[in-house]
Amino acid sequence: MTARTETETETETETMDPTAGHHYWQGAFIGDEEAGRRLATLSAVVEEALASPLETETVLAACDALATALRDPAHPVRDRLAPHLAEGEESLLDELATYLGRTELTRKLRRELGGTAPGRLNRPDARETVYEAWAPVGLVAHIAPGNAATVAPLSIVEGLLAGNVNILKTSGGDTLLTQHLLAELAALDTTGALAARVIVLRFSSSRQDWLALMCAPADAVAVWGGESAVEGVAAHVPPGCRLVEWGHRISFAYLTRDAWDERAALEALADDVCLHEQQACSSPQVVYLDTEDERDVFAFAERLADVLAARPAAVEKPGIAEQAELTTTELVARLEEHLGLTRVFAAPDGSWRVMADTRPALTASPLHRSVWVKPLPRRKLIGTLRPMRRYLQTVGIAASPTDTAELARAAFAAGVTRVTPLGAMLAGYSGEPHDGVYALQRYSRRVAVQADARFATTACLDDLARPVLLPSPSGPLTGKEEVQELNRQVSRADAELYFRSGGSTGAPALSLFSYDDYDTQMHAAARGLLAAGYDPMADRTANLFYCGGMYGSFISFFSILERLGGVQLPLAAGPDHRATAQALIDHRADTLFGMPSYLWQLLHEEADALRAYGGIRKVFYGGEHFTDAQQRTLRDSFGIEVVRSITYGSTDLGPLGYQCARSTGGVHHLHADLHTMEILDLEADRPVAPGETGRLVFTTHARRGQHLGRYVIGDLGRAVEGRCPCGSHAPRFELRGRTGDVMRVATHFLNHRRFAVIAQERAGYSGELQTVLTRQDTHERLTVRVERAGAADPERLREAFLADYPELRSAVTERLLDLKVEAVDGAKLDRSPTSGKLRAVVDLRG
Repeated sequence: MTARTETETETETETMDPTAGHHYWQGAFIGDEEAGRRLATLSAVVEEALASPLETETVLAACDALATALRDPAHPVRDRLAPHLAEGEESLLDELATYLGRTELTRKLRRELGGTAPGRLNRPDARETVYEAWAPVGLVAHIAPGNAATVAPLSIVEGLLAGNVNILKTSGGDTLLTQHLLAELAALDTTGALAARVIVLRFSSSRQDWLALMCAPADAVAVWGGESAVEGVAAHVPPGCRLVEWGHRISFAYLTRDAWDERAALEALADDVCLHEQQACSSPQVVYLDTEDERDVFAFAERLADVLAARPAAVEKPGIAEQAELTTTELVARLEEHLGLTRVFAAPDGSWRVMADTRPALTASPLHRSVWVKPLPRRKLIGTLRPMRRYLQTVGIAASPTDTAELARAAFAAGVTRVTPLGAMLAGYSGEPHDGVYALQRYSRRVAVQADARFATTACLDDLARPVLLPSPSGPLTGKEEVQELNRQVSRADAELYFRSGGSTGAPALSLFSYDDYDTQMHAAARGLLAAGYDPMADRTANLFYCGGMYGSFISFFSILERLGGVQLPLAAGPDHRATAQALIDHRADTLFGMPSYLWQLLHEEADALRAYGGIRKVFYGGEHFTDAQQRTLRDSFGIEVVRSITYGSTDLGPLGYQCARSTGGVHHLHADLHTMEILDLEADRPVAPGETGRLVFTTHARRGQHLGRYVIGDLGRAVEGRCPCGSHAPRFELRGRTGDVMRVATHFLNHRRFAVIAQERAGYSGELQTVLTRQDTHERLTVRVERAGAADPERLREAFLADYPELRSAVTERLLDLKVEAVDGAKLDRSPTSGKLRAVVDLRG
């Protein structure tokens, strides 16, 4: 925010040929004549653009790509923008790069709108079928100042983050930086959605007909400037349209006695005065001292003058009108010295001035290193400043922590909206309120849908209306090794939460998350659980995932249940099955969360007690898979009504998919608001034909600290075509095992899942199954280990494998492979020590 705007202080002139293309309209540069024609149809343009929702991720991805380009001194984007920089604005592109980065914008979204996808109709309370979202107001007309080059493009970005169509007026004397910067931004969005929502017109405020056409169809008008500027625009604002005033504000410093004697306080105050030559609304124009003694005021003013005198001269000199105001103010203050009211300390060349005044009333400064110093005891602060409350913004306080707390409250009561330490008055942070409000909320509406019981398993209402469209993935494929290397490069600010994988398919791998990213993913997984049939109002859940060793399952589902507001028994998986079963019974648990292998052992070892209890109704499992035979056993033997995947995901990427109430087997919906998915050929890096099995490749978009693009996760799957019977547009896929489940044995490729299917379908086996590979002198041995509790007949299973698996039969017949089936206790099967997950394939060949 600057201290003046072109609408008040500049006489605008058209400096370009009116036929030249100095207006940017939805992706094209046009001249005055064409802009005038299009303005007449602006309402229809807006309606067409609003017909297609704008995904927040589209804005974030394009802004982050532009920020990356602006940070690179050799990038062509900088070269294209450089000719449009005014003199002295060389650092402006670096400043814009900071504001446009994903980290800054996601923090802003979280602070102002509560999340990184604020426009999606989610359930703020999972226990109610009520959906809320932030919706765009529609068309936002931005009237930008003429002396703050970053304000115009950043205002448009705020409008885009809120999902709006935006039309911006820049000063007739401005360069074309804003137009070209926003054109570069739009070019980075391949969907065209950003271009459709951006219009930038460059014209003088004297063209009232254009200003009226801009504002007529607007739903909100944002204007920078003082009272006369706002009044001039307000005359064109239609009834019911929201007028967002970013007007002139006055800021001041306040020092207590124990602080004003410190040299550091004087230097900090001088920093605030000299930075931007007091042109910002947050620059101090007045310095108040917590005193009534005029001697304190005069002495402090003299010391401040000495500090200002030592500062380098300003680069930008005041104009003629500004110089006249400076001279007049100083002369009046000098005249009042004869009345004993003031004392002036000024540079001989007029480059700075400190004016001590014994009267406490707030007085605006003529800026350009001109500062008033006044007495104002804290007991009189509210009464003195409250009459100016409409204009107050920032106070920079130099005081003890106790005094700072007391003075901040008094300042807020007087009308101040912002308190900072002295020396940081012009500093800010991403998502900071501006003039007491959040900009994104001023450009948005809070909307709600009240639904009935039919929507109990619908977590996001938008999924029933349209698919999520995220930017298409690009770049090389990445694997676990590359991701581990990326983890070593994550900044400390983004490495807030550390997890290790269970290690069931290899050495445990480290995964890093920011808490913001973790929160986003836990909310997504919570929505998936609702779709799967979890009822936070009725279900009493035992969290039986493994805990400890930096393994993430238990703590993640603890967090998920917390967000759902569900009843939780945080028991964790443990070796004492009897104690666990008794806890389930004592606390009336009816829903179990856990790994299939652990839940299977618990239910069978404590079968008598749990059957007698008869209260377990739902099982949500993760990390492994319950076969169809196992699910039938759970239903028939234990009376369990719902057996469903709790989520499909990985430690690196978080939740990737979820099952709805109509999903069976390995079919999941994609968390399409977080990820995009590709299915690539097993041998070549190309898409498979529709319905064919391939490697699952995920690109995650909702991560602040890492870019995990085109990650080959190691799982196999196929796309499930058509819309799901549940009504959701979220894409579906069916898991078909892991690439690690495919074993090269005796010149043949054998698949572990094939053994599991044959055991289930041909031999009626319903327990766990593990494949162990060893080497025997000149040939290899494949041992299929099964549970005794699964009613396994090893010889019958061996015959079924040989009969139904031709490649296996060939290898055995040719005496290249020994096949053995052995029944063991479930506890003897090889498992990951971290997660307890069954290791499907154990290769001991060395």
